[in-house]
Amino acid sequence: MIADRPATSDLDINAVFEEQRKRYRAAPNPPVEERRAKLEKLERAIRNHRDELKAALEADFRKSADESEFTELIVTLGELKFARAKLASWAKPQRVDTPLVVFGSHSEIRYEPKGVVLVLSPWNYPVYLTMAPLIAAIAAGNRVIVRPSEKAPATRDVMASIIAEAFVPHDVACIGGEVETATALLALPFDHIFFTGSTRIGKVVMRAAAEHLSSVTLELGGKSPCIIDAHADVDRAASRVAWGKFMNGGQTCVAPDYVLVHESIERAFLDKTKRSVAKMYGASDDARKTTPDFCRMIDDRHFSRIAGMLDETVAAGARVEVGGQTDAAERYIAPTVLSNVSFDSAIMREEIFGPVLPVISYASLDDALAKINSMPKPLALYAFSQKDAVVEQILDGTSAGGTLVNDTILHLANHNLPFGGIGESGAGSYHGYFGFKAFSHERAVMHQTKASLAPMLAPPYNAKTRAMMAVLEKLP
Repeated sequence: MIADRPATSDLDINAVFEEQRKRYRAAPNPPVEERRAKLEKLERAIRNHRDELKAALEADFRKSADESEFTELIVTLGELKFARAKLASWAKPQRVDTPLVVFGSHSEIRYEPKGVVLVLSPWNYPVYLTMAPLIAAIAAGNRVIVRPSEKAPATRDVMASIIAEAFVPHDVACIGGEVETATALLALPFDHIFFTGSTRIGKVVMRAAAEHLSSVTLELGGKSPCIIDAHADVDRAASRVAWGKFMNGGQTCVAPDYVLVHESIERAFLDKTKRSVAKMYGASDDARKTTPDFCRMIDDRHFSRIAGMLDETVAAGARVEVGGQTDAAERYIAPTVLSNVSFDSAIMREEIFGPVLPVISYASLDDALAKINSMPKPLALYAFSQKDAVVEQILDGTSAGGTLVNDTILHLANHNLPFGGIGESGAGSYHGYFGFKAFSHERAVMHQTKASLAPMLAPPYNAKTRAMMAVLEKLP
């Protein structure tokens, strides 16, 4: 049963912010033990509300409990476990080399909290994409205000209950409300803002942060391409692309947005992708619409945007290989694969963020890479090939936030890899240690313990000073 508690929109935003800032200034660097205890409280609260979260996700998306379990809960609990286990080593001062020019000293980097931070999370994976940055912010020792998206209200309310159970507002506060609430939060001088969402809103966040010189992490999106080389394992490519594309109804920031497939295997790829769709969601249109394993679009606006792009692209000559059905009353768009798609068609103008997969053939890899490079740098790039030389050509010839070879999506599950975009797909990264760093200030500390060269470089300047500088220039 979904918890009957509202999101904490009744909290006074300014009062919460000022109290958090006051307490941060009084104790700016909480010990590791205190941070770990907070993470343990968060884990207990998530486990206490696990069933409520799955029910809420079903209410917001018609998302199956099984898909919610592995795409939201298991990954969140894994992030918590990893942070607790590694926190002491992350927070330990790191000794660094000291050059001869400052001999007699030793140097280190200390990681300290940035202060009072804001997490603005999206609706598409409302649990994980709220909790993962929150975990990183707590691990780094910050006070945190979290504002989940209003588009997944049932899940937002359960998360508010979780945060209220685990924390007091002067440590972590969850603020509900609509767009106006997010605007009010962005007017405050946070020490760091972490935003996950669209590139368009990312620009709004960055402009607001600039008013206070707040640092930012922007996790955005874009059209993540998938290249399938002539030497790829077509069966594997088709099944992994279909899985990564249609999970969560295609509402995934790193979903394969479009496929560039070598013309020699295009037909085989299309046929095998259709079989993969049938295997996962049903062999008929009715079966795919009634399966409990396929999500709906989050709201009417999102449905209309994708359905409109689909209709315009098909009207322009694209061929529907499978799917194509829509139902506005249910916000249903069938898992759809398109062929004969023009690179300048409607479906290629912006990130799809839905269950429509355009497939475009190419004759040479250079042509495929040129098409990718004509667009903004993507959050993810997927490459399928059995030839290492081809993979290296793709890696050397493109730029992307992250790349996965011969699979999709799963690079997110490696806590040891940074996750983030570049250019229009984002700024900064997180997950594991990289999340800890995103919410930490790297403070340079040098201890002078013996004689220093500084007196020899002080005025009055003379021949001895110039001789000393000549020696310093030659030092390694």
